Amino acid sequence: MDFEIVTLLVSPLHRYDGRPSDGVKPHDGVELVESVRVRAHKGLVGDRYFGTTFTFATVTLIAEESISWLEGELGTGPFDPALSRRNLVTRGVDVDALARTTFTIDGGHGPVRFRSLTPANPCAWMNEAFAPGAHQALRGRGGIRCEPLDDGVQSVGPATISEISPIPPEELTRRVRSAPTAP
Repeated sequence: MDFEIVTLLVSPLHRYDGRPSDGVKPHDGVELVESVRVRAHKGLVGDRYFGTTFTFATVTLIAEESISWLEGELGTGPFDPALSRRNLVTRGVDVDALARTTFTIDGGHGPVRFRSLTPANPCAWMNEAFAPGAHQALRGRGGIRCEPLDDGVQSVGPATISEISPIPPEELTRRVRSAPTAP
């Protein structure tokens, strides 16, 4: 199925860290890129989650359609989808339906398989990034967290998604149960 990668965000910093009332951490470097190297079981090279122990959540995706829906729901906007801080913002694919599946994305440089064990639940920062009420409104539309299973490259522009397969419930339970937790 054809879709589009609208933005790629690769940030070395956790800019939405701590309490939203403390404000966004500043960063004067480039975060929006045209392409990024993907490393199997590590994430996006240069990103804040690259190589962390939480391999199942090193790459995040959200549908631009969810952000457009949010504008209508809150009666405000327009919003910059990059403010969601998801690594890939897509157009033309139901990202939330990809939770608990494996799938392949080809962003023009060859296929890269991903495994998504969990949705990317929105946090209170969404109220600061978008508008009051965004945190609650984005529940069920906040995208997914996933782990790359192959090395490759993803780029902004036309892409395809294929080989979408549900993760067997017994594997999902085992992997989520054995996933590392914060100390």
